[in-house]
Amino acid sequence: MRLIPFFLILLNLALPLQAAESLAPVFGRPAAPPLVLKDMDGNVHRLSDYRGHPVIVNFWATWCPPCRAELPSMNRAWQALQKDGVVMLAVNVGEDEDTIFAFNADYPIDFPILLDRDSKAIDTWSVLGLPTTFVVDAQGRLAYRAVGGRRWDSDRLLYMVRALIPPAGR
Repeated sequence: MRLIPFFLILLNLALPLQAAESLAPVFGRPAAPPLVLKDMDGNVHRLSDYRGHPVIVNFWATWCPPCRAELPSMNRAWQALQKDGVVMLAVNVGEDEDTIFAFNADYPIDFPILLDRDSKAIDTWSVLGLPTTFVVDAQGRLAYRAVGGRRWDSDRLLYMVRALIPPAGR
């Protein structure tokens, strides 16, 4: 009888690890909503500009503990994926450049940080909580969604994202 509670404890500990290394497929792969935002330098980024490449779109905020926890692994994933033509965009929700700049000193982000100051993008993308990440395929369709933090540099997630790279880009 003592083994059953111990087994349940181990199972509960393993479930978050499995979730942290999984992505939910988006049924029917609908077209991704439009995304047009400025980065920290004032440059405009359009999701449509990245057609032909898989794009990871991460919605986050500096005050969000799971966002802070996943950012180092996202940065490592970016280092691994950028040479494969994968684009990664960090969409900050509702904060200004000074707040993000100060945060970036402790949590470096090497991929573009886009500013959704008025939170219109999270409404368009139906984001209900932070962090929420979408993986858009090379044709501009929603392939995967992840609500909550992930270990983006895990072999499983890297494999799932790389599988979206068009054959000509491999």
